[in-house]
Amino acid sequence: MRGFWTSLYFYRLMDFTATSLSYNQTGYYTNIILDYLDNAASLRPYYQHPVSLEGIRSAIAARKKFSTDRELLVRSLRRQYQSLDLKEPVSRNMDLLLRGNCFTVTTAHQPAIFTGSLYFIYKILHVIRLAEYLSGKFPEDHFVPVYYMGSEDSDLEELGKIFLDHEELTWETGQTGAVGRMQTKGLEKLVARIEGEYSIKPYGKELMDLIRSCYLQAENIQSATFRLVDALFARYGLVVLIPDQPELKRPMIPVFEDDLLRNVPFQIVADSIEGLSSRYKVQANPREVNLFYLRDDLRGRIEKIKDDFLVHESNISLTEKQITEELHNHPDRFSPNVILRGLLQETILPNIAFVGGGGEMAYWLELKDLFAHYQVPYPMLVLRNSFLIIEKKWQEKLAKTGMSLPDLFKPAEELFNDLVKKESQSQLDLAKEIGEAHHYYEHVKKISASVDPSLSQHVEALQARALKPLKELEKKLLKAEKRKFEEQQKLVYAIKSALFPWNNLQERIENFMPYYAEWGMKFCDILYDNSLSLEQQFIILREV
Repeated sequence: MRGFWTSLYFYRLMDFTATSLSYNQTGYYTNIILDYLDNAASLRPYYQHPVSLEGIRSAIAARKKFSTDRELLVRSLRRQYQSLDLKEPVSRNMDLLLRGNCFTVTTAHQPAIFTGSLYFIYKILHVIRLAEYLSGKFPEDHFVPVYYMGSEDSDLEELGKIFLDHEELTWETGQTGAVGRMQTKGLEKLVARIEGEYSIKPYGKELMDLIRSCYLQAENIQSATFRLVDALFARYGLVVLIPDQPELKRPMIPVFEDDLLRNVPFQIVADSIEGLSSRYKVQANPREVNLFYLRDDLRGRIEKIKDDFLVHESNISLTEKQITEELHNHPDRFSPNVILRGLLQETILPNIAFVGGGGEMAYWLELKDLFAHYQVPYPMLVLRNSFLIIEKKWQEKLAKTGMSLPDLFKPAEELFNDLVKKESQSQLDLAKEIGEAHHYYEHVKKISASVDPSLSQHVEALQARALKPLKELEKKLLKAEKRKFEEQQKLVYAIKSALFPWNNLQERIENFMPYYAEWGMKFCDILYDNSLSLEQQFIILREV
């Protein structure tokens, strides 16, 4: 049940102990995600398959009824991989994709420089682990993990920066358009900055050789990300798909035409949002046209104004006839936004499960009716794995405080207050005294009411005036006592700052490079071995 913290397992693996707890306990997840994890009835109309083996079974059955162009997919993948030394596990999985009993488990993410935040790594390892798990549970079928690269995203402000040791590093470039198509020029300055800090670490040289070969020798961000992901995960058989290819978008022409000329996706998703918004905050709102025009260094939003289609951030204006011809002749020049991206993904891939973060899950829950309309199978939605990594130096400091693992997710001030109350030799809690005063005034109120009911309000006013000073005194007692615990205060705030940078989850801020510099590829192995499949739990990894 939500709110119930449970340690599902404690075990030693290499140098780490793993503990799992409920997502609700962290306080970092929205109501729509918590309700989804709880199988709330309010969300049941908005997804197809429960997160279970039975849900997988039903997703497979639905996928078998849909004709996926597997030859097109594998042909495109083979062409895409010509620029790399194709590893045997990846090649084997590509061959499996030609079989009718092979299905994919997919995650998607934009090509943020140097992978962006840690959860990029977690998502990929989750699909790898889940595909392996399903292969054991359904031996008559095959399952291939896929990373679907959202290289057409143009949000450079988000994708062009990373955080290292609480410092924001930004890629200074004047390029525009799809980030995946941007040249890597200018990244050498960031690489030099990173090298200066991490080259002295045990695996620092190995890390920097990897980063230099992937980013400084690639023609664009898309290729650089492709190289890095392949270098980290090809040994697990991960297949990377870059959908920015003309032949992969051609099957979507009817849908894109529906969007441009008739606004069908807008109408369908708007109806779904109307139902969801009565209880939840909407994650993504559809536009009348949900496509961008993608060409060279331009990714401009398409908007219909009267009878013409205008491309924002450009001087391009097309008539209905012209834009229809452009779509049929060059489907690659049309880039879907978040409303249509998943439909493209599920049309290309024989997919049964999509692993995504909280925000992704929330907008996917808006799309079920859209999939039904176009008769494309809707995948099982699996919340990606989350980790909190506690290195040995912080594990030792944490032990000094006596805090439990669930306590870590409380605000620093609350943690410190709890510590002071626990360690202090003085009485700091006036709950008993306040309770006695409350009972006293309740007794007086009964006496007064028996004489004149209107006197009850007068007694309540007296009670409020009497209790307020006691509550203020309680705060002053705690404040005075906290001055005796200056060292403990510094320790609590240092732990929180290190493990929850900027009061956020570690995985949403930190990058993988400091961990790789310390542990090398063992870092991926640790995460892989501790990744869950369908359990949907938050994982704390402690170095011991």
